[in-house]
Amino acid sequence: MNVIRLAELRDTPLSADEVLAAVADASAGGTAIFVGTVRDEDHRRAVSGLGYTAHPQAVDRLRVVMEKVAADYDVRAIAAVHRVGDLAVGDLAVVVAAACAHRAEAFEACRTLIDDLKAEVPIWKHQAFADGGDEWVGIG
Repeated sequence: MNVIRLAELRDTPLSADEVLAAVADASAGGTAIFVGTVRDEDHRRAVSGLGYTAHPQAVDRLRVVMEKVAADYDVRAIAAVHRVGDLAVGDLAVVVAAACAHRAEAFEACRTLIDDLKAEVPIWKHQAFADGGDEWVGIG
């Protein structure tokens, strides 16, 4: 059985409910979900919006990250969706979830998933600030 239930990049709004439904599994006693949203400030600068750009192989890298998390934890189901394109303050940028037999492992798997996604999947953020400035994050 494939435990990776959803692994996508999308230029349309994300749904936490969709991700939660994707990892629903009768053998899971705990499900952890993380929802990342566009906040209105970063490093004390007002953010007016941002855009995400992804490498063409980003989904392949996402699957590699998910496979490792699934192998390292007793994952029953796992899902991750990340936005690309232009987002406004308050929009969902990323939603990940892990379902495991027990809650502690679900929390650990979910945290590892989001941390490894941010560290290893080639997705770059371009922030626009209210003062007219901008910056790229994740390039380098």
